[in-house]
Amino acid sequence: METIVLDIGETLVRDDRHWASWADWLGVPPHTLGALVGAAVAQGREATDALRVLRPDMDVEEAYRARVAAGRGEHLDESDLYQDVRPALGELRAAGIRVVVAGNGTVRAGELLRGLDLPADLVVTSDEWGARKPDPEFFARLAEVAGAAPESTLYVGDHPAEDLFPAAAAGMRTAHLRRGPYGHWWAEHPDVVETADFRIDALTELVGLAGSAAPDAQDASPGEEDKAVRRGGLRSVR
Repeated sequence: METIVLDIGETLVRDDRHWASWADWLGVPPHTLGALVGAAVAQGREATDALRVLRPDMDVEEAYRARVAAGRGEHLDESDLYQDVRPALGELRAAGIRVVVAGNGTVRAGELLRGLDLPADLVVTSDEWGARKPDPEFFARLAEVAGAAPESTLYVGDHPAEDLFPAAAAGMRTAHLRRGPYGHWWAEHPDVVETADFRIDALTELVGLAGSAAPDAQDASPGEEDKAVRRGGLRSVR
């Protein structure tokens, strides 16, 4: 493996603050919104659908801009990172692996992440590229900056439909991370098990996988045709 690309939300960054801030903005207890997010995940829906359960007519982007205007926009600091992030990324770079952080997020999120000075060669968000996962354009842009062929690039993420499946469709190797609501809830789904080249519980496992030639999630990687069939049942998970 020459390049490892990591998703952002619930891969590097905990979403606790994100949802707590939305709960505060809407004036509901954090556990209420958290429960609704969990229900959306279990139903294979977008997590932001939880906001629309509370406010059916909500325009999420407009509400985000209102929060920013009120001085209650995004915030990110060291406490938002999972504890294995710096050790894992540092070891990967020390091993000569190119490390790219790329996931869905605002321009502001990209600025905040780069401000943390992570041990990564590139940190970029979807809004900065003008393409959001699972749009194939996002992964086309990713292929341009990876610095390696798709088969020598490993994409790591928790979300089946936004990380695992589109990265595999782009020809990249994939690692599904059992982390966060999506990562835990869908970890044992047959489509995830059969599509992922690797399945991991911590980012520190990536150091050992970097030089691995064969996937550990199954005895042999399924062909692209098989993958397309197997992930059909999860196409709607967002």
